[in-house]
Amino acid sequence: MGRKWNNIKMKKAAQDKQRSQSYTKILREILMAVKNAGHAEVESNFALKIALLKAREYNVPKDNVDKAIKKGLGQDGAAIEEINYEGYGLDGVALFIETATDNPTRTVGNIRSYFNKYGGSLGTPGCLQFVFERKAAFTLKEEALKGMSSDDLMMELIDFNIDDVEKEDEFIIVKGPVESYGDIYKKLEELQVKVEDSGLERFPLNTKEITKESFDKLQKLIDVLESDDDVQKVYHNLEWNEAFAE
Repeated sequence: MGRKWNNIKMKKAAQDKQRSQSYTKILREILMAVKNAGHAEVESNFALKIALLKAREYNVPKDNVDKAIKKGLGQDGAAIEEINYEGYGLDGVALFIETATDNPTRTVGNIRSYFNKYGGSLGTPGCLQFVFERKAAFTLKEEALKGMSSDDLMMELIDFNIDDVEKEDEFIIVKGPVESYGDIYKKLEELQVKVEDSGLERFPLNTKEITKESFDKLQKLIDVLESDDDVQKVYHNLEWNEAFAE
């Protein structure tokens, strides 16, 4: 089940890259990483480290990055807050939406309009608390393991109560407890394993199979949500269907 979820995540990541991920999302990621940690020390703020790597990869101008860090430290401009929205799409597929916004009224209005257009409805906060579990997640390229097997990696990380090390195409996904995020990151650095992406992710505890028609409409809803500047991440429990996706 996790494999299928990650399969979607990888496909979406590839599409995002083609679309050239918007500066806005990366800059908000930098801002929130600084705000949540209360500092901009890259060596101990791993979320900031990853966000800065993304900024470099997408050639985000340094001035914009510096401004985002200042905003995160509360030195500049409007306050940005993190707000989560929970709802259901067609056929009861759960959607958990993480946003970072300076205008919650605009954000919730936009999200509600997307649900109205593509089917489904926003629920009350907490309505999906038993649908997703939050984990520290790390995406690595298999070649970065330099000959180590995923079992070897699992043994190296065993002290951190790792839940899972799984292979998905050329990627390795490591999942562990939220509170072990920093320790796992440090250990991967010690092992000189390059981290492609990391963060606190939500994984579905169960998935839903739906019809082809609903699948297509739901993909449109997810796409329109993800393309909204205020939306940082969209999680869902849709069962991946290769045949529908082609």
